[in-house]
Amino acid sequence: MDHIVLAAAEGETHSPVLPVWSEVILAFIVFAILYVLVTKFVVPMFEKTFAERTAAIEGGLSAAETKQAEADAKLAELEKQLADARHEAARIREEAREQGAAIIAEMREQAQSESTRIVEHGKTQIEAERQQAVTSLRAEVGALATGLAGRIVGESLDDEARQSRVVDRFLAELEAQNGTTSGSVN
Repeated sequence: MDHIVLAAAEGETHSPVLPVWSEVILAFIVFAILYVLVTKFVVPMFEKTFAERTAAIEGGLSAAETKQAEADAKLAELEKQLADARHEAARIREEAREQGAAIIAEMREQAQSESTRIVEHGKTQIEAERQQAVTSLRAEVGALATGLAGRIVGESLDDEARQSRVVDRFLAELEAQNGTTSGSVN
């Protein structure tokens, strides 16, 4: 600006479109000095910072990849353990099912043998009671038959041997009649 004022004072007229060469050269020298300072001091600091950040990012990525690989390995191991546990559980369930079936079969067999034993005991008891009833009936029928026979015959059958023969003969005839009747029914 001083140059314009000086030029105006001297009477020179300067065109506002044309540059002043001394200012252009001075601007170029200042620009060159700034360029050298920036490239010598500022750019290396930026590059150092970029290199550190790049190294940190690459280190972080490699650490993340390592951690991811470890996590994948652990996941695979856990999945394998889970699969093994499932197979073991299935084997135990199958074994329990087989044991349950064996226990059921054993219990059925025990129940069958117990029911057979109870039936046999019942048959034995019924047979004993039948024998007791037959003996009791035989005695009652014998006494009735002896009394009746004594009335019919007209003589006393108080003799024990005679009474026993009469009762046995009567019962044998009675059983023979029942045997033919029940034999034809069965």
